Amino acid sequence: MIKSFFNWLKQPLGLIAVGIVFLALFSAAAYGLYTTQQAPDQPIQFPHKTHVAFGIQCLYCHPGASKGPAAGIPSQAKCWACHNQIVKTRDSALLAPLKDAVLNGESLEWVPVAIVPDFVQFNHRAHVAAGKNCEECHGDMTQQLVAQNPQVMNMGWCLNCHIENAGEDQAKLIKLTDCGTCHY
Repeated sequence: MIKSFFNWLKQPLGLIAVGIVFLALFSAAAYGLYTTQQAPDQPIQFPHKTHVAFGIQCLYCHPGASKGPAAGIPSQAKCWACHNQIVKTRDSALLAPLKDAVLNGESLEWVPVAIVPDFVQFNHRAHVAAGKNCEECHGDMTQQLVAQNPQVMNMGWCLNCHIENAGEDQAKLIKLTDCGTCHY
């Protein structure tokens, strides 16, 4: 039976079937990669570019990056504390969802942009302490109107950075490339 199946695959119809299966698998993989690299819809299209232009540092809105594993998202109260002081933004239609949420005690549901799989532990504090700039992973926010991943954040990309940063220090290389450094 197996032999007859392989003989069938050699026939024109079998080759067409293999081509269709290959095309379907390739298309599914390409679609998955494409959708994971697109900026998700947010309750407010937050313009990082504008905030950076005003000199607001990453750690002002994301203080968790220097204190723990997660950078965090600023509270609505923190956002509104600034925007409520600026007439142009206080009455902005773009910020109406923020104003309404704060005044009504509701939450805006932000969608994370830079996500690692559950089996990976990314610690922002360790990277900030090592002198890494946010831009090295998140891209140049002065050019991003909407936050998005500037590159595919996968194991190969992380390992390349770890190897590069270890330099000639073998002990550091072993620590940075040990599976347990990121998978625990």
